[in-house]
Amino acid sequence: MLKILVIQTAFIGDAVLATGILEKLHTRFPDAQIDYLVRKGNEGLFKGHPYLHELIVWDKQQGKMANLFRLLARIRTARYDKVINVQRFAATGMLTAFSGAKETIGYDKNPWSRFFTTRVPHIISTAEHPKHEVERCNDLIRHFTDDEVYLPRLYPTTEDFAKVAGFKAQPFICIAPASVWFTKQYPAAKWIAFLDRVPAGIKVYILGAPGDKELAKEIIGGTKHPAVVSLCGELGMLQSAALMKDALMNYVNDSAPMHFASSVNAPTAAIYCSTIPAFGFGPLSDGAAIIETREQLDCRPCGLHGHAACPKGHFNCAYTIKEEQLLGLLPQ
Repeated sequence: MLKILVIQTAFIGDAVLATGILEKLHTRFPDAQIDYLVRKGNEGLFKGHPYLHELIVWDKQQGKMANLFRLLARIRTARYDKVINVQRFAATGMLTAFSGAKETIGYDKNPWSRFFTTRVPHIISTAEHPKHEVERCNDLIRHFTDDEVYLPRLYPTTEDFAKVAGFKAQPFICIAPASVWFTKQYPAAKWIAFLDRVPAGIKVYILGAPGDKELAKEIIGGTKHPAVVSLCGELGMLQSAALMKDALMNYVNDSAPMHFASSVNAPTAAIYCSTIPAFGFGPLSDGAAIIETREQLDCRPCGLHGHAACPKGHFNCAYTIKEEQLLGLLPQ
């Protein structure tokens, strides 16, 4: 039996986007044992995943390096045929290089790539030559599969759908207003201005982590819309995806909830402030749309990941987005 390990221990959205590899590997090699290594905190995304034999978790917060070497021993014991590293960082490069696998695959920009049996060029996406992250992921397995790119997918369980069934009694939209990066986050005042114009018959659910409760409270306290409910900290990641699947529209920043929506092919309105879709991390749903300023700003984009504050102090990439751009994506 073919034994394969896929490594992606970066953030939530990265772990979701790499699931396209899992989909394709299962389709091409249905009898293979496929394992996935993720960082602690992301394991909830893969509860009940039908194609995974084992989910391996690296705790980076407590005893990071000690846990890394324990993982290495575990990986070597498993005797994988292929180890596929979706990252460019030294720690996972070391795991890959010394995994003992028959084939070790990773990007050429990884510091340990000289020790990989297969090195794949990591191509940065640009506006002139766009390349989505799912295409970069497929580059890692193209040589033993083919050129077809598989989209990411998550598998909310029956229990996840049951948890959110009661929220679907009337037409609704979801908004996910938070982001780790300030300049990726559509401002609270702009969310409020938008919600004030959403028809009262449409329920609004605010999605987010426990740490996003204060932001949700600010939005609810500021809007005149009569039916806005915060679910921040109330739903797990798969439950959020299960709710988003049946929304009229999901309004998200350039952040993890956008990839949740892509993973269940949910309608998506992706709001880009300081970043741009050309970086290669855009929405992938059939019903996806991009919302960004219509003004030509010489300061945008100001970075790949965003900043803790607008470098220019004005944040015009967010404040010049019009409410009509969001409202125009509501089904009539």
